[in-house]
Amino acid sequence: MLEHHVNHALVTLLSDFGDRDVYVAVMKGVIAQVNPKLQVVDLMHQVPAQDIAVARFCLINAYPYFPQGTVHLAVVDPGVGSQRKAIAVKFAGGFLVGPDNGIFSGVLAQNPAITSVELTNPQYWRTSQPSKTFHGRDIFAPVAAHLASGVSIQQLGQEIDPRSLVKLNVKQCNQTKTAVTGCIQYIDHFGNLVSNIPESYVQAKKWCVQISGVMIPGCETYSDVPFGDAIALVGSHGWVEIAVNGGNAHLQMHINFYDRLEVLFLHKNQNALA
Repeated sequence: MLEHHVNHALVTLLSDFGDRDVYVAVMKGVIAQVNPKLQVVDLMHQVPAQDIAVARFCLINAYPYFPQGTVHLAVVDPGVGSQRKAIAVKFAGGFLVGPDNGIFSGVLAQNPAITSVELTNPQYWRTSQPSKTFHGRDIFAPVAAHLASGVSIQQLGQEIDPRSLVKLNVKQCNQTKTAVTGCIQYIDHFGNLVSNIPESYVQAKKWCVQISGVMIPGCETYSDVPFGDAIALVGSHGWVEIAVNGGNAHLQMHINFYDRLEVLFLHKNQNALA
């Protein structure tokens, strides 16, 4: 075990491992073996299996709320054991550790990489012969712990050009004079359907959402419609979402990830249901 450093930063943990198996606990155990004083915060472990786009979205919405220097460890890794790189990235808010598969491309679009390295130094791995199927345990978790304990990112491996990092090809929203077309990019615990249309498109406008042949009024709060009715609004995350007041939009409307929707701009006196 390497000597602990005095710096004790936070480590956040995001994965698609769920809570039925011991994988998350094993990664926390590895982190504690490196430095038991580190605080680990679970962001989420219910990312749909191998869905890098959802993981990317969750990171975008979580990282701004953590202190400077936080190490964000994310393991949604369908390419584990392949030629995809294992990386660590330094950016203005802290560090990112995980696979180079686009999972960090949302964060880095907002806060560009300062330094990025491929994790080629086995001194900071759990073992010099890591599992072909569990880099989260054998590479990413120990590296994150060492980073959070004060190890320099340059010590972790070979520096690589940040421009070479994989960018995830996510669906973009498209605007015309009368509408914005997008898709559902996330479904939260309450069944709210979060689109990829940011708040800026609907600010100071009257609008509604059309999806699966249904017109839904754009409002400000859930209680702006009767109990049980569908509503479109901007959620706390800053994206247009569809909800049901007191209900579950995902279950009631049978709308799923990546389904298409359209925000329609209305005249001041025009009714969304007209």
